Amino acid sequence: MSNLFDAKHDEQEESHWLSVSDLMAGLMMVFLFIAIALMRNAFAERDKIKQVAVAYQENQVAIYDALTAEFAGDLESWNADIDENTLTFTFKAPEVLFKTGEADISVQYQKLLNEFFPRYMSVLRPFQSSINEVRIEGHTSSVWSANCINECAYFRNMRLSQGRTRSVLEYIYTLNSSIPDLPWITKHIAAVGLSSSKIIKDGEVENKAKSRRVSFRVITNADIQIKRILQEST
Repeated sequence: MSNLFDAKHDEQEESHWLSVSDLMAGLMMVFLFIAIALMRNAFAERDKIKQVAVAYQENQVAIYDALTAEFAGDLESWNADIDENTLTFTFKAPEVLFKTGEADISVQYQKLLNEFFPRYMSVLRPFQSSINEVRIEGHTSSVWSANCINECAYFRNMRLSQGRTRSVLEYIYTLNSSIPDLPWITKHIAAVGLSSSKIIKDGEVENKAKSRRVSFRVITNADIQIKRILQEST
């Protein structure tokens, strides 16, 4: 009788462990499917970001090529250049742009902008859907006067650089050629004064003349698209 009871107890215990074993196996399968699904989603998000990155690079090249094709013949006479990596069109002759210490645009610079900006907008127009912002950036040297150095010079140059970029923005806004693009210009073109935060050096020495410049920089919306993808995946 005792042997029969023990055998029955062993069978129940074995049946119990088989049930737990089946449950664990089932849970492992569920976790496996979840892991596979998460991996697939991760790969899908990675592919989306990769596509954006590729499109961004292609778009950068296309904008640079279009700017170069339009302005290649003018860069030398305007003392300007175009940076391929940042899509920055820079005017490098401060004596032509503004009088020393002043924010009013010179007559020479007005004439230059009359020719430059309508053509600049015609180049950017096909790419407007991929452009987040065009920044008119004003740069100065790090000096002001013998009696005004360091923080004093930095903040006075900040005020000067902001005033100059605002003058440029106000001027291009009033051009007759800008009228069809005013809604886009209002939303996407900004005036930014950077003072001496990005001076240009020859080795270890600041090149004060080169540091004084005004740039038009195109910023595409690739980073916004990537952020949107990441937000949608959370």
